[in-house]
Amino acid sequence: MATSQVQTVSTGVDKAKLAVAALLVVAALAAFYVLGKQGQLVQWGALLVGLAAAVVIFFTSEPGKELYAFGRDAWREVKKVVWPARKEAIQMTAYVFVFVLVMALFLWLTDKTLEWLFYDLILGWKK
Repeated sequence: MATSQVQTVSTGVDKAKLAVAALLVVAALAAFYVLGKQGQLVQWGALLVGLAAAVVIFFTSEPGKELYAFGRDAWREVKKVVWPARKEAIQMTAYVFVFVLVMALFLWLTDKTLEWLFYDLILGWKK
């Protein structure tokens, strides 16, 4: 019996890349607030450049590559989905709404019946 085992190897270089990416995010946020008097263009520029650098460094690490591969595979699977036609989608949505309405009415009637049974008949607590 063969079992496949998934091994995650996290090297020191990958950990360092993730740490640098996290530090760049923190630095970009700090620069955004520190550069408040320089104008919005400088503020947003520093934020976007810092975040872009963090994203680039993250995607060069092994977890980043795995995330990218996962996203690519997920997108490939989404392309395989056969979506319903507009008419079918509207019909199914209408069925759901009708079912919810019927269920709400049923639960309301059940609640009022039990309330009448317990409070009025058994306990005699008239309102």
